[in-house]
Amino acid sequence: MDVLDKLSFLAAAAKYDASCASSGSKRQNTTKGLGNASDSPLGICHSWSADGRCISLLKVLFTNYCIHDCVYCINRRSNDIPRATFTVNELVDLTVNFYRRNYIEGLFLSSGVVKSPDYTMELLIQVIRRLRQANNFNGYIHVKVIPGTSRDLVKEAGNYADRLSVNIELPSEQGLKKLAPDKKKEDILVPMAYIGNQIQAIQDERKYLRSAPLFAPAGQSTQLIVGASPESDFQILNMVEKLYQKVRLRRVYYSAYIPVNQKHPLLPKGITPPLKRENRLYQADWLLRFYKFKANEIVSPDHPFLDTELDPKTAWALRNFHHFPMEINRVDYEYLLRIPGVGVQSAQRIVAARRFGPLKMTDLPKLGVVLKRARYFITCNGQYLEKTDNATLIRRKLLTDAPGYREVTEPQQLTLF
Repeated sequence: MDVLDKLSFLAAAAKYDASCASSGSKRQNTTKGLGNASDSPLGICHSWSADGRCISLLKVLFTNYCIHDCVYCINRRSNDIPRATFTVNELVDLTVNFYRRNYIEGLFLSSGVVKSPDYTMELLIQVIRRLRQANNFNGYIHVKVIPGTSRDLVKEAGNYADRLSVNIELPSEQGLKKLAPDKKKEDILVPMAYIGNQIQAIQDERKYLRSAPLFAPAGQSTQLIVGASPESDFQILNMVEKLYQKVRLRRVYYSAYIPVNQKHPLLPKGITPPLKRENRLYQADWLLRFYKFKANEIVSPDHPFLDTELDPKTAWALRNFHHFPMEINRVDYEYLLRIPGVGVQSAQRIVAARRFGPLKMTDLPKLGVVLKRARYFITCNGQYLEKTDNATLIRRKLLTDAPGYREVTEPQQLTLF
């Protein structure tokens, strides 16, 4: 099998990994180096740059052979699919040549598990070490850490990669035992904790010694599959909140379950990928990271699933309507963040602008406030834009104003799984 045939198989096998992001690294080029992962207009940032240009990474598996038999995975050992494995030289040459032809600006490297986690991780490290040392490659590199990898190999990978990630895959230990019986919770959480501690230690050291070596400067991430197992959004978000607090994750990626192994009895039958639920989880995750919400405020045992019709902040506001209306000219920054239609930037602008005098309702759109949503939850100098104390009526109006809304004349049953 030639390199292009391998690439066709192994690039396709990598498409199910959603945690492919590239922000946060500041690895500078050298005089004679190749590539640049610094935060500049021409460097590596997100999949899309600020001006809308696509930033491309070579996203590929080293091999799709795997000793594990995870029920939800297309590369499980019991599946009869074409298999391929790169050599280290092939993947290094492919990355360098693609970069020189301006096809890519970095590498996202993962792999199935062959022989053992340590054996597989050593192969991945050989690739990124050769790119950094032999080819002087300074482009962005994101490497997946194989669950169960030893601490020494994780540390070496972090010395060369800009971002590391360990996929937690399923949101509960019960789901892991049922659908991925070859994996253990400790094999995933221990490397995650070590990476988080190393990142923090290096950051602290570089405050006093700028020449201290970098370790995964773009941080670490993980991925969760949504819909393959029956956990609620309440379970998912509470687990995610703990991960952000304890292992210093940069972010979590949510991947709607795609039924690639449809005939397996342990998997849900006849479902389409729950993309709306995935979207709501991303919105809720944003509230956790930037809006100072707690997981048990967004969802609760009484409301274990996110509202599929309204975004999580608006749904929270309607459930807690006794907190509203909020006076724009007096309320603290933390409470501004809880108003639907007010984002982080608009809240900061409001706080800055009202130092010079009271704001009027007409000033708010200029500061980025979306009055279509905020109008029901605010006053400005004691004046309402639209006054009502009926949360049900507000919900109906918000849904009527939503893009793509259509009146439902007959009851419909919502199916999450």
